[in-house]
Amino acid sequence: MNGTGFIQVSANGGLNQQRVAVCNAVAVAAMLNASLVLPKFLYSNVWKDKSQFGNIYQEDYFINLLKDDVRIVKELPLHLQSLDLESIGSQISDMDINKESKPIYFSEVIHPLLLRNGVVHFLGFGNRLAFDPIPAKLQKLRCKCNFHAFKFVPKIQMMGSLLIKRIRKYNFRVSELDKQLLGNNMPSSLLVGDNISGKSLKYLALHMRFEMDMVAYSVCDFGGREKERRELQAYREIHFPALVMRMKENGSLSPAELRKLGRCPLTPEEAALMLSALGFKPKTYIYLAGSDIYGGRSRMLPFATLYPNLVTKEDLLTPSELAPFRNFSSQLAALDFIACAAADVFAMTDSGSQLSSLVTGFRIYHGGGRAPTLRPNKKRFAKILSDNGTLEWIEFEERVRKMIEENHRVQVRRRGRSIYRQPRSPECMCKISEPSPALL
Repeated sequence: MNGTGFIQVSANGGLNQQRVAVCNAVAVAAMLNASLVLPKFLYSNVWKDKSQFGNIYQEDYFINLLKDDVRIVKELPLHLQSLDLESIGSQISDMDINKESKPIYFSEVIHPLLLRNGVVHFLGFGNRLAFDPIPAKLQKLRCKCNFHAFKFVPKIQMMGSLLIKRIRKYNFRVSELDKQLLGNNMPSSLLVGDNISGKSLKYLALHMRFEMDMVAYSVCDFGGREKERRELQAYREIHFPALVMRMKENGSLSPAELRKLGRCPLTPEEAALMLSALGFKPKTYIYLAGSDIYGGRSRMLPFATLYPNLVTKEDLLTPSELAPFRNFSSQLAALDFIACAAADVFAMTDSGSQLSSLVTGFRIYHGGGRAPTLRPNKKRFAKILSDNGTLEWIEFEERVRKMIEENHRVQVRRRGRSIYRQPRSPECMCKISEPSPALL
């Protein structure tokens, strides 16, 4: 049975944004009693990755796990493949749909299209389905999709397993997080090296969201003077023309005002101050996730000086091991997802990133209350830093700890908040014990 027709989705963005789009497309297909065509991923000039769904996730596992909820096929039927979807009104871009559209939009606008043309193609589909109000059955399906249906392909699982083994240096324990991330490809043997204690090393994974795109989009000032301003403005002109136009038409807040409002990503130096205030010692073993830090080694120098035990996937995997992933940023992002989700403690510098959001939810859902996540309140932290000249270190520590503790609490999802970041809700999971942010 095909139900009302077929839904296609070509998801945009990076790995994690695409994951959210796919989960939402699954829910919409079920909502409209339609068949879902296995999602495609759009090529982005920013991410520059030609990977498709099957290069990252196990297609058959995905289809079979969701088969009782929605029919998923690998291709459109032949008689629909030749249709010019744009000319018949069945191609729907992000410009055609409001962000977080309610179910009534899909029932009143998309459903008639399906009945008339037999197919609708969503182009982009980033954040186009609201989190509330949504029927409990569909909310549960979104959770099933995000937390259970996505399994990385063996190639990624095996490299992720090797990465975890080299981070920990010894395979001493296997957690539920490991099982969910690595399947049958979990580490299973001692890694010969400098760790002879017989114990697995604990580590903190840090998502340092300070790449050039983030820095440029924030329109903040990071102390690089005129050279930095010209460089970031040139990047905006190329990659964020709509932002540039808004800035010209409406003006923009001053860098000082942006920082005061908590709109600026934490610099590596500020991240080091935060971790130090929380009691993480210089010997703390830290896995750094993310792409190239804007400013390179000179920008990272204060952080690396305070925390020398800092490693990345490029440090732990050989060039030949990384070679199959080199031109595929989404597959490299999958390795970071594994390393962050499996960490003893996960910390972020910006809670707005999709990686941080999805890793946080994954650790809540599968972590059994033993997977703490540290998230700063950038507005409050900016205030603490602005007062730094008048604070004793002990008071600085107290204020940072209080900020993190209040943001650290795992709470029941509030209306309108992401089910992927905050899965603790009756439709997704009933309860969870609160993890302790124990220091490493």
